[in-house]
Amino acid sequence: MTSKPVLYYTPGSPPCSSVMLCAAALGLELDLKVVNLKDGDHLTPEFIKMNPTHTIPVLNDDGVVVTDSHVICSYLADKYAVDDTLYPKDKTQRMQVDSRLYFDCGHLFPRVRLMVEPVIYFGEATISEEKIRYMQRAYDGLEKALTGGKYLCGENLTIADLCCAASVASAEKFAPIEEEKYPKVKAWLQCLSELPYYKKFNQEQADILYNLVQTKFAENKKA
Repeated sequence: MTSKPVLYYTPGSPPCSSVMLCAAALGLELDLKVVNLKDGDHLTPEFIKMNPTHTIPVLNDDGVVVTDSHVICSYLADKYAVDDTLYPKDKTQRMQVDSRLYFDCGHLFPRVRLMVEPVIYFGEATISEEKIRYMQRAYDGLEKALTGGKYLCGENLTIADLCCAASVASAEKFAPIEEEKYPKVKAWLQCLSELPYYKKFNQEQADILYNLVQTKFAENKKA
């Protein structure tokens, strides 16, 4: 029997959450292996052999190693989905999903990192209003994308929704979504929160990151 795909992940990481959401949407069980970044697990020779850029998450599917959360979600959907709803095979539809994935990796998640990484790793004791506003401006791209339907690419849930939602769920704890400005984003996230696997694989993960940042706030202020 083929072993379960192994996911090397860190709790509270939005990119890792997106992969776990994707696997849950596919009904796929993963073998979860925690990577402790603080202890340098991602810098060991064994890990760097799998992923020279030493980022998480990393998927090992029976010897096939896939890195970057967006690529992992694409891979899993292509291999394990019973249909092509999550990641359409039609070239035009797939291009639209890909464009939303790039919006996450180019705009949403980098702005989350800009808010939280200086607190976690570099001793910052606050998140500036400038960073918060910068994050909130990214919601406008999602608002415009949601004019065509219930989800980011129309009426069907895709991996673009899962990846973007993983970033936004963490972002909104520090940069709230203003409902009067972004009503569609607010409704979209609420819709996704009703998925049976959302709480475990996204909301609880976002809470882990939030609690870590709050702990680091206190530590950094004392220092």
